[in-house]
Amino acid sequence: MSFRVLGIDPDQFSHLYELADDDLAAVGAKRYVVNAKPGFPDRIEVRDMEIGECAILLNYEHQPADTPYRSRHAIFVRQGAKVALDMIDAIPEVIRIRPISLRAFNEHGEMVDADISDGEVLVPLIERFFSDPDVAYLHAHYAKRGCYAARIIRA
Repeated sequence: MSFRVLGIDPDQFSHLYELADDDLAAVGAKRYVVNAKPGFPDRIEVRDMEIGECAILLNYEHQPADTPYRSRHAIFVRQGAKVALDMIDAIPEVIRIRPISLRAFNEHGEMVDADISDGEVLVPLIERFFSDPDVAYLHAHYAKRGCYAARIIRA
């Protein structure tokens, strides 16, 4: 079964890229200079940022459905990122090297299944979830901190 891993649309964040640190703080965000790799996973390009790049940490509503599963959490975006990842039938390295909590949602935004897997063996779990016709999309979360990683849809 074919699937797509999608990064977040950068247009939601581009207004933050040139803000001063005080202005970022005023909107609840914070800039970091990346000092470790892996360690700063970007949610737009869905990759670990390189040492020396600038990351913006902010709160993001990744599950906006008006259900009990509505959710927001901290994410990093790479300052200056312009193109969201759209990868077919492959797992980005940033996800592949980490334990992942995979959550399956129906078209109404209600969670219908979930499991944890090492990123290296995530494809069979994606296929299992998408074999259920009730599953509309998946969310991958980094299992350690619970942060949203990427959206996965059928291709």
